[in-house]
Amino acid sequence: MSTGGGSRAPVPMPPPVPVIAIDGPTASGKGTIAQRVADALGFHYLDSGALYRVTALAALRAGVATTEAAAVAAVAAALPVAFPGGRIELGGEDVGDAIRAESISEAASIVAAHPAVRAALLDRQRAFRKAPGLVSDGRDMGSVVFPDAVLKVFLTASAEIRAQRRHKQLMEKGLAANLPAILHDLRMRDARDSGRAVAPLQAGAPEAVLDSDGLTIEQVVAIVLERYDLAVRVQASGRSAGAGGSTLQG
Repeated sequence: MSTGGGSRAPVPMPPPVPVIAIDGPTASGKGTIAQRVADALGFHYLDSGALYRVTALAALRAGVATTEAAAVAAVAAALPVAFPGGRIELGGEDVGDAIRAESISEAASIVAAHPAVRAALLDRQRAFRKAPGLVSDGRDMGSVVFPDAVLKVFLTASAEIRAQRRHKQLMEKGLAANLPAILHDLRMRDARDSGRAVAPLQAGAPEAVLDSDGLTIEQVVAIVLERYDLAVRVQASGRSAGAGGSTLQG
């Protein structure tokens, strides 16, 4: 009697959890945009910059110099960070405001340039990828952390506009802010982030660039959602055609 030894058709693998990767320079508004896009889609949200800021804060509190790569990487590997209810906690303490100080921003930029620190935080960032989807913002989300993101956006704006936004943000929080100093620091960070040896800040494909100069937050969010809708349709048509899926840049 035949046992039906014919080979079975392979079971198709489900598509990966979709990721929208929003990268860009300091104060480009990527955090605000990413959070609103995530809310609109019902996706999870990852503020990767917060991990580097918390690492910098924890290192400074532990008396570790931000220039000591190995020591800072050890701090990052054991970082007791959590994001309950949208808060940012370090060892149970809400540090959401503390990590936004300009001194921590500067320290985070130095910390983020260490390859060992980036490696220590890589798996922690990828662990945020959960159904139904993830919107992540940072500087290497599309190039390193989530290279298979269904949509990659490089959000930018002129240094002057970004400095004005950061100045307004700090003033609204009641923090000391000097506009010329902020502009100088932004330009220094841009140079450091773009010139570092590992995971430098880069736009990738030209069509990924989204210049927010002259646009409202609502307009930028609408553009990202339109791009995502198009990317999903392109990916779906690629799968149905047996092309294995495709990623639309920007």
